[in-house]
Amino acid sequence: MSSPPILSAPPILSAPPDTVRPAPSPRARWADVAKGACIVLVVLWHVIVKHYLRIEWHLGVPLPGVWGTLGEQLLPLRMPLFFAISGLFAANAVARPWRSVARPRIARFLYLYAGWLLIHTVLLAAAPGFPTDRATSAPGLLAELTVTPSNLWYLYALALYFAIAKAASRIPPPVLLAAAAVLSAAAVGLLATPGNRGGVYQNLVFFLGGLYLRPYLLRWVETATRRRLLLTALGYAAALVGMAGADAQGWPGVWLLVSVAAVAFGLTAAARVARWRRAGDALAALGRRTLPVYVLHLPLLALADRVLLGPLSRLGRAGQLPLALGYPVLLTAALLGLTLALHRGLLALRAGWLFELPAPS
Repeated sequence: MSSPPILSAPPILSAPPDTVRPAPSPRARWADVAKGACIVLVVLWHVIVKHYLRIEWHLGVPLPGVWGTLGEQLLPLRMPLFFAISGLFAANAVARPWRSVARPRIARFLYLYAGWLLIHTVLLAAAPGFPTDRATSAPGLLAELTVTPSNLWYLYALALYFAIAKAASRIPPPVLLAAAAVLSAAAVGLLATPGNRGGVYQNLVFFLGGLYLRPYLLRWVETATRRRLLLTALGYAAALVGMAGADAQGWPGVWLLVSVAAVAFGLTAAARVARWRRAGDALAALGRRTLPVYVLHLPLLALADRVLLGPLSRLGRAGQLPLALGYPVLLTAALLGLTLALHRGLLALRAGWLFELPAPS
């Protein structure tokens, strides 16, 4: 069987076309759609768990619980799919000499992580009641910079994963994938996972899976059908139901298996949605601008929480009922728009160095 054609790699965490990075090839549209969907799910989850569920609801019906449950069901999808796509488009970089990986990949993501960690630490200090990881001391900040990453852990993990993939490039891929799978399984219930360290342990296998299983994943995307979309959706749903029915969320290896089913569904859905004009265009455009959304949405959410939590909690049932239905979607959409507008403003102020490693002088 011949290998599928090679796609041009879109930026993993990408900035608008008016910055230094070019727009991706149209043949990689499905990847931008997937990244756009993933960043929407990231923001939506943070809106739900860090703000929406903290509102004192006076409804008499469990609508907030429904939103919380929905967000939890999407946990096995959004970050594993994000990392699988990142690994899938990392193959060319990992195959190059160290100097071609160290600065544009490893150093870039470490620079973004460290810089935005400091910015978040300062900004979130003004919202001490906002429920998110933040350093409150010099030792805590050092820990977040090194061994226990903050909510910006995706950037930290990408730098680490590129370094691991490059350093271990001579190890047979099946051995690496097996070791990463064991680490992912052990991260649930067997290893200490303070902060967001668990996410780093759990998702290496998806990055390496994208890297080493690239031909198969591209073939999977290219041959996606509506029938497969239905079957993978049912498989993902069955895995979620089975995990919940057996109360197996804390069993080592179960989260990994459910996430594999979720990624199979996510890749299929992205391939199908990419063929739709309006939804595909919107998600692909967002998928090319994930970095500013990722680094900017939490401070803006903390501000919204500080301003809106009290007034929304004091509303009566008549005022809260319509909010309980659609508020997470509305706030998520507002945060997406605000982050992109703020990013454009920062670029206009020549602050592009916030979003890209400056070129060496």
